[in-house]
Amino acid sequence: MDYLPKDPAILVSSVNMLLRDGEFDSLESLCDNFDETADSIKQYLRQYDYVYSEEQRQFRPVDFDA
Repeated sequence: MDYLPKDPAILVSSVNMLLRDGEFDSLESLCDNFDETADSIKQYLRQYDYVYSEEQRQFRPVDFDA
C-alpha cells in the first residue's frame, strides 16, 4: 500500500488490517510510514464515529462496547 485511503470505512479497515497483521507495531509507526500523524487520523475518523482503542490496537465504532 503506497498511501492511506481517504474513504473513512476503507481507512479504518486498512489501518486495522495493517496493525492486526503485524505490518506495524503501533499506530504511530504506521502513521510515520505514511507521513501522517496519529492525531490527524484519530480526529478525521472521529468525525465518522470511530475511536482508537489503545488496548485493542484498532479503530472501533464509538459505541462498540456499550
